[in-house]
Amino acid sequence: QVQLVESGGGSVQAGGSLTLSCAASGYTSRRSCMAWFRQAPGKEREGVAALYTGGARIYYSESVKGRFAISQDNAKNTVYLQMNSLKPEDTAMYYCAAGREGSSWYACRRALDAWGQGSLVTVSS
Repeated sequence: QVQLVESGGGSVQAGGSLTLSCAASGYTSRRSCMAWFRQAPGKEREGVAALYTGGARIYYSESVKGRFAISQDNAKNTVYLQMNSLKPEDTAMYYCAAGREGSSWYACRRALDAWGQGSLVTVSS
């Protein structure tokens, strides 16, 4: 059974940076897609970044493009989300997710089968 554990959330002022980590365990095979989602109170869950096609391709939502960076360390089974130039509207619970379908971002997000418990990010103005 795959387990994903996020860490690194917290409170920061606008313009600051945070790095989220997602440690994976219980893998029987490498996931083709690793993604970060977020959900703010009263809003729908939003996919913000993903590594798919086994990490060869990257997706960013328009809301975070140029400010966030996703990366992975295969030796540590860990995926990171570096968040820079944070804005109050980035405040949300951030979730790590994984799936075996990595042919496209569309396919990836439809086939995610493991989720972390979430890590809260709060950005104050």
